[in-house]
Order: sequence, then structure tokens, then C-alpha cells
Amino acid sequence: MDELIPFGSPVYGLVLACLLFARGMDFLSTWIASPNLKLEANPIARKLGWKASIGLNVALCFGFAAWPLPAVIIITSSLLVAARNFQSAWLMRLLGEDEYRCWIRDRLSEVGLGLYLFCLISQTILIGSVGGALMYFSDWHLIPFGVGTGIITYAVAILVFTLLSLSRLRKAAD
Repeated sequence: MDELIPFGSPVYGLVLACLLFARGMDFLSTWIASPNLKLEANPIARKLGWKASIGLNVALCFGFAAWPLPAVIIITSSLLVAARNFQSAWLMRLLGEDEYRCWIRDRLSEVGLGLYLFCLISQTILIGSVGGALMYFSDWHLIPFGVGTGIITYAVAILVFTLLSLSRLRKAAD
């Protein structure tokens, strides 16, 4: 799992293509959902903006394409994030970024913070347990171990970035 893939080799090209596709889907889903990045949960991506984020991600893809385990983790977590974004992107686009944020804030005030956090943490644990099981039973094979780690990375990212968004929503409401 620690061996590097030679730059320019067919395997490097395949891994690079997979990384570019996965990161591209994350960007596409984010652009559909939040073209002005007002709903972007990652504060670094929001601060960098589209052009700098795309450039940085392309450069990172070229670097990580030589390193198999992180590449598989990034591909897995990026595709899962994109899928999650696409799930609600239509509603975000329909309502608009500001209106969607207000709508979510209003729904959260109706349901209560405790239930919301319980559901978020439960989701994280359930998704993470699938990744953990995949890692545990992978027998240290690169792909299942990397996919399992990517699933856990996705679960943690959802928890962290959702909590960051929740914090921003609550501050804006005050």
C-alpha cells in the first residue's frame, strides 16, 4: 500500500482520471447547489473561491495519483460527498442560496437542536461503521481498505462540516 505509482504509467493515468472525475463531480454538485458558494460548508473552499479551488484540486490530483491509498480515500469520499450534494442540489437551486439557508434555519428551529444532533451523529456512526467493517475485513488489501477509510473520512467530513454550517446558521440567526 505504500508503493508509489510511477508518473506517466498507465496505472497513474487511470488513478489520475478517477481522481479528476471524483473531484469534478464534487465541484459540479457544489456548483449546482451553491454557485456563489454561500452554502459551501468548507471554509477554505469558500475563501479560495472557484478558480483557486479548481487549480489547487487539479494540482493535488496530479500529486495524489502517484500515492494509491490516499487516492482511493479521496476518490471514495469525493464521490460520496458529490452524491450527498446532488441529493439536495435541486432544492438549493430552486430556492436560491439565501432562501435555502433561511428555510433550513427555520426547519431547525421547529424541530429542536437535540433531535437534529442525534440524527446527525447517528448518521455519522452508521455510515462510519460500514467503512470500519470494510477496513476490518479488507485483510489490508488496498482497494477495500482505502474505500473503507474513504467512507469513514466522508462520515467525519459530514459531521464536521455540518456542525460548522450549523454554527454559522445559529450565529446568523442571533
